[in-house]
Formats: sequence, C-alpha cells, structure tokens
Amino acid sequence: MCGMAGVRVGSSLMVVMVVVLVGGLDGAVVQVPRVRLPIIVKSFLEDVNERGSNWCTASLSAQWEYQTNVTEETRKAQNEALLDFAVWRQETGNASRTFASLAPLLPDDQRRQLRFLFSLGMAALPGAELEEYTRLKSEMLQVYTSARVCDFNQPARCDQTLSTDLSKMMKSSRDYQELAHVWRAWRDNTGRKMRPYFSQLVTLANKAAELNGFGSRAEQWQAKYNSNGNFTSVLSEIFQQLAPLYQQLHAYVRRKLREQYGETHISRKGPIPAHLLGSMWGQRWEDIYPLVKPYPLKASLDVTQEMKAQGYTVRKMFELADDFFVSLNMTRLPASFWRNSLFVRPSDRKVLCQASAWDFCNGKDYRVKMCAKVDMKDLLFIHHELGHIHYYLQYRHLPLVFRKGANQGFHEALGDTIIMSVGTPRHLQKVGLLKEVEEDPEVEMNYLLRVALRWVPLLHFAYVLDLWRWEVFSGQVPEYAWNCAWWELRFQLQGLKPPVVRTEKDFDPAAKYHVVADVEYIRYYVSTVLQFQFYKALCMKAGQYDPLDPSQPLHKCDFYQSYEAGNTLKNMLKLGRSRPWEEALGVLTGETEGRLDASAMREYFKPLEEWLAADNKMHDEHIGWQSDGEYCRQDSLGALH
Repeated sequence: MCGMAGVRVGSSLMVVMVVVLVGGLDGAVVQVPRVRLPIIVKSFLEDVNERGSNWCTASLSAQWEYQTNVTEETRKAQNEALLDFAVWRQETGNASRTFASLAPLLPDDQRRQLRFLFSLGMAALPGAELEEYTRLKSEMLQVYTSARVCDFNQPARCDQTLSTDLSKMMKSSRDYQELAHVWRAWRDNTGRKMRPYFSQLVTLANKAAELNGFGSRAEQWQAKYNSNGNFTSVLSEIFQQLAPLYQQLHAYVRRKLREQYGETHISRKGPIPAHLLGSMWGQRWEDIYPLVKPYPLKASLDVTQEMKAQGYTVRKMFELADDFFVSLNMTRLPASFWRNSLFVRPSDRKVLCQASAWDFCNGKDYRVKMCAKVDMKDLLFIHHELGHIHYYLQYRHLPLVFRKGANQGFHEALGDTIIMSVGTPRHLQKVGLLKEVEEDPEVEMNYLLRVALRWVPLLHFAYVLDLWRWEVFSGQVPEYAWNCAWWELRFQLQGLKPPVVRTEKDFDPAAKYHVVADVEYIRYYVSTVLQFQFYKALCMKAGQYDPLDPSQPLHKCDFYQSYEAGNTLKNMLKLGRSRPWEEALGVLTGETEGRLDASAMREYFKPLEEWLAADNKMHDEHIGWQSDGEYCRQDSLGALH
C-alpha cells in the first residue's frame, strides 16, 4: 500500500515522494517521476480491490449467518465482523487520502475510485466511537425485532409479532379501534424505547459526516445524488410535478374510507388516519385495494389461485423470474445461488424475513433471503429481488468500489421496473397464468388504481421520511420537537394524521425499520421516479409503446423476450457506478445526460388521473386537506396544530 509524503517540482519533471508501506506498517521514502504516479496508484487500487473484496465477503457472511439464524452468538459475531470491516475501511480510506492533492494528475478512472475511497461513511469515526455506533444500531434492531404486542380482543395474549400477526391484521382488519390499538402498541414497543439510542446515533452520525468533509449527515446523504449540486431542489420540483396526481388519489381514497368507517373517524376535508391504509406505516396503500376498487363487480388481476392450481412452488416462482431475465439476453443465475439462498421461512430457527438480495463481493456468491409464499404478491417481489442479483452479475467485472448502482435509487428502480412489466395482463397471459386478456375500460381502471396505490403513496412517504431525518441531522428541528415535526410533515405533505394524539414521549419515525437500521430512504423516492423512466425507455426499445399511438398505451407494455430492450439495459447495468449516474441513465434513455423527470410517471397514470378527477368532481369531493384537530402535543411547549 502507498501513502503520499510530499510533492516537489523540479525544472523539468514533477517528482513525487511516496512512502511504500510494507504490510501496512513499515515504509521507506523513494522518489517517483510523475509519469509513474498512475502505476503506483494502480497498484494501490488493485490491492484495495483484492483485500476489500475479502473483508467484504467476511462481513457479509457474518451478517447472513445472523439474519438467517438470529441468536445472541450470531449477533455478536456479526457486530465483530462489521467492526473489523469498518476498521479496514477506515485504514484504507486514510491511506487513499494521501493521493488527494495529486488527483488532477491521475486518469479519470483512478480519480473516481479514489473519490469513493475518500468517503468513509461511519468508518471515519475513531475506534471507540465506531464501536459505540455499531452497538447503538444493534440495540435498536434488537428492540425492533423482539417487539411484541398484546391482542386487542385477548389482552392477556402478548405474543403478536410484526411479520406473523400485525402486518396481516393491518391489511385485513376493518375494525377501526383494533387497527388503532395495533398501530399504537407497535410504536409503544419500538419507537418510544429507541429515542435515547437515536439521539446518540445522531451525534455520532454528524461527527462521522464532519470527518468526511460534510457539514452534517444530511449533507452527506444528499451528496450521493448531488452530481449537479441541486438535488434537493430537483426533489421538490418532482414532488410538485406529481402533486395533482397524489391529491386526486388521496381525495378518492378518503371518500372510500369514509364510506367504510364513517364521518366520525374521517372528515370530508381532513387528512386520512394513517392506520387505515393497509400497513403499519402507510407507505403503500395497495392492501386496502378491496375497499377502494373502482368497479367491485369487475375482475381484479390476481393469479394466486391459478398458481396454486398449477402446483407452483416457491422454487418454481424463482425459476420463472430467472426466465424473465434470460428472455432479455441475460445469463442464468449460477448454481450457487440455488444452493445457498433462503427462499422460505425455516421452522427450526428465528430469521429476519425482510426480503433482500446479497452480493458477497467475490464475483461468484449471490443469494436472496426471503420468506416467500405462493401468491402473486411474492411472485412480483421475487422478480424484484432477482433484479438486484442480475444487476450484481452485470457489474461484477468492475473494481469493488464501482460494484454498486449508479446511484442509490438505481437498484430499487430496476427491480420495480421489472415488476411493472411482469404485473401486466399481457405478460401473465404469456407465461400461462392468465387465460385471456380482457379489453374492458373498467377492468383497466381497476388495474391502474391498484398500481397507483403501490407507487404513488410510496414516493410521498419516502420524501417525508428522509426530509424529516435531514432536518434532524442538520439541526433544523430541535430534539424536543422531533415527533411533532414528524407529524407536521406527514400532515402537510401526505395528508395523513395519527389515530390518537401523539406527544414528544413518542418517537414514531423509529417504528420504521430503515430508521432503526440507519439506512437512507430517499432512494425509494429516486427509484420510484427512475423506474417509470426505465420502463418507458425499455418499452420503446421493445416496440411495445408509442406515445403517438393510442392503441399502445404505456401501462399495457411488457418488454419480456425483447433482446433489444435487454441489451440496452445491460449496457447501463454493466457500468455500475463507474460513471456519473446521469450518464448511466442516458445510456438507457438515449439522452446525452439523463435527469430525474416525473413526466413518464404522469404519462403512465394519465388515464387514471383523468378518471379520478371526474369521479371526485361527480362526488363533490374536496381536493387537498385541512387540519381537523390536534395531532401532536409538545407537552408544555404547546400543540403543533
């Protein structure tokens, strides 16, 4: 490994003083001509790539063991491995910074690799504080995964978990008070207990950001997308661009829920109670589709029963998903994927069932962890997870620091783009899960609303979640107002309210996994916009969409079996993050430099938006929302509303 000691300029040749670290400990000073600097850096980067891949593999192996066998022993082993990897990352980052002043003398590829190495993330913290950060995150995850809730109808039974009981109840129950109980109890047993931990985490995260050269953690997270320095303004513009669609959807859903629960619970012009939207957080609304279906007597697209009738297994669902990618001229998954992945919940141990795709950094070991069931919803999720895997496979030839999505949203966008194609009636007919595609405007509107319930609210939730965290990290919101600031954003930007008045004793953001795990969420905002851009580009490549041809609307496109679409997609994926994300996006869209743009999303949902506007007008439904009560009380400091 090499570290820079100093630079001097001679009359005809720049000479670089390089410290060659033998085994990272001993060194000797030598003089290296400028022309040899790229060779020295190349050797350094090759060493980082080899060692980093090994450390990464060890760290991920320990994380896999913990998440697929949750015990105190595997948790400790995971924390040790994470800390070891972070220490190595810190040492490497510090060594790479010795080249910083000479970056202009290096080839672009080397400069880009060094820039990623310079940014250490949390690994920039000194050893004791890094260990404390790891402990805090582990403690919060322990609270989250071990949380239990008492049954609403049987208060003595207090064994209900999020994955096996509460999620199902939030989806299927139509009892307003039962849903309110579950919603509140989950937050009592998660967020409330984690507020002291999160306070310490904020301090450490901001210190790490400062050590990486940023003003706050908020600035550091935004920098991942800040190629042109205007990321937050772009997000705001997109939010405004999509506001008319969201407001029409919100008004329609509010009316349907008011018909179900009555005006006592849902006012005509107020926000929607957040516990009535089908999930613990209200980030997607698709699980209340049966309540808001535009044409209840018309068919809905759900091939679950057909899958079961055909004897589908979870393994067959994964094989069908892999076939989709092969139809785009991509390679089949390696045999190790099938041997090492976890597809269903084991009966002999506790696992963390959050679906995830894994790249073990060695160019050969790729896995999925998922507790899948035979139904259409998981069939779509499986396609999404394999999108991650095939992205990994396309860029596995790159150096370690480039083996990521072009930005944090690209990976999620790819998987969700695949879902959009796979979920169409046309595709499901092609793979034998739907007997015929019915050309019926009412059936089509049912389909479009279901898709909108999945994606449109998610974008708004993602914006709120990280906008709140940015304000916390930057100090815009003082700690005594954290929870009420959360509900102010949810009211203002989402039109939602809590079922019961909240206080600063509560800490509702930490009821969400990504806050507990300290994972930024704006990637889902970016990915939601990107997926419609991806989808439109791939549909045009496949000849499945023509903006000038009404017989080929965007929402009916299926780019399955199109080598042209697949080859264009591969050209983007194989870049990883070796090039700026705007350039990678441009490879797919055909633009010189791509940009985030919500016009494809508005285009996709245009028929639905027009239908919603007409339906809301017919029912004289108020568009937008007004405050209808008190939502959060800052104790002695007064109420927010």
